[in-house]
Amino acid sequence: MTPPVARRARRSGHTWWGRAWVEAMEQRARLDPNRLPRGRSYARQGAVGELTFKAGEVRAPVQGRRRSPYNARVRVVRFTEPEWDQVLAAISAQLGHTAAMLDGELPPEAAADVTGAGLDLLPGPGDLGLSCSCPDDADPCKHAAALCYLIADALDADPFLLFLLRGRSRTEVLDGLRDRRRAAMPGRAGRPSSAVPTAFWPEDDEGVDAREALAGQPADVVPPAPTPPARPGLPPRPGADPGAPQADLRDDVASLAADATLRAWRLAVGLDQTTGLELDAEADLARRAEAAFGTAQFDLLAGRCGIPGRDLARQALAWRFGGAEGLAVLQADWDPSDEVAGVDHLLAAARAQVRLLTGVPPRRTRSRITSAGIQLRLGRDLVWYPYLRSSGQWDPAGPPSRDPGVALQSC
Repeated sequence: MTPPVARRARRSGHTWWGRAWVEAMEQRARLDPNRLPRGRSYARQGAVGELTFKAGEVRAPVQGRRRSPYNARVRVVRFTEPEWDQVLAAISAQLGHTAAMLDGELPPEAAADVTGAGLDLLPGPGDLGLSCSCPDDADPCKHAAALCYLIADALDADPFLLFLLRGRSRTEVLDGLRDRRRAAMPGRAGRPSSAVPTAFWPEDDEGVDAREALAGQPADVVPPAPTPPARPGLPPRPGADPGAPQADLRDDVASLAADATLRAWRLAVGLDQTTGLELDAEADLARRAEAAFGTAQFDLLAGRCGIPGRDLARQALAWRFGGAEGLAVLQADWDPSDEVAGVDHLLAAARAQVRLLTGVPPRRTRSRITSAGIQLRLGRDLVWYPYLRSSGQWDPAGPPSRDPGVALQSC
């Protein structure tokens, strides 16, 4: 059975930590580099299923030539407890680096802090252990290589997965940094970590009096609104953990708060025109799933919602490629002949392009043109959405276009 469709790697390693991961894997493969191009092709073609991140390892099914997928795994050497003490002490010694991490960023200087302590946050070739259930004895085989390229994509999206690969979750790392910053402040020793604010001002800081700050300014002059930050920040986590049976509620609330913060930032900088509050629950779930695609949060989201990962992945891909209209195209069919005058020339052009690609005469079912595992779906916006057949289902394959030939370039 083909594994659930995962995000297709286009050009892995967009960030400095993603590039470092790819370089470590490629250096490891120097003795047998022939598998890397095939691994990249597997990643780009969507052969890698859902990634499962755990402390020190990542697993995923990878579809090869046989019917059942192979099980690929990447292990990373975990830091020991004394080494974690060195890591957290090195980062927390630099206030700016700690503040950036508590704000959801991973500055390169933080990795340099760890290196200065005699350790490497970024795994080197000798820190990676690659394995696969396939019979290929190459190191790495093409399936493990494909998984590595998708891991780079996940690291691009969430750099804190580097810490998980070294043995500790994002929450554990940030709590450890807060504890060390708290201990470094006068009069703060012994306070519980839940009471520590994310900013590092002492409790006796009275701030700036607004009247003094504006003294001498004309009464009718309104200070300009502050410009949005260059990147969205992260809201402070809840101050206390809920008890059973809602032990996971804190993480869920933090995830929702972070999502709201991101939407507010995108609105402030002009990337979005709406808040997204007009979306119904199903569309909003697809939007959140698309943002979490390729990260450990995706599996958590699917589990919380009780939706199979494959189904949620299809919804996330539909949202990624077409937003609300793309999701509607995934979920419902319609007959354009009944609703759109002069639609026959659109359908004829799509048939011609599909036949040109597959060499097989296509068939039309209402708004869908199908041939040899490839399908074009016409949305109500009169845009063509490409789909590919996988394990008995049709999966969104790429961005839509009014030109059916352009839409088929993803297939």
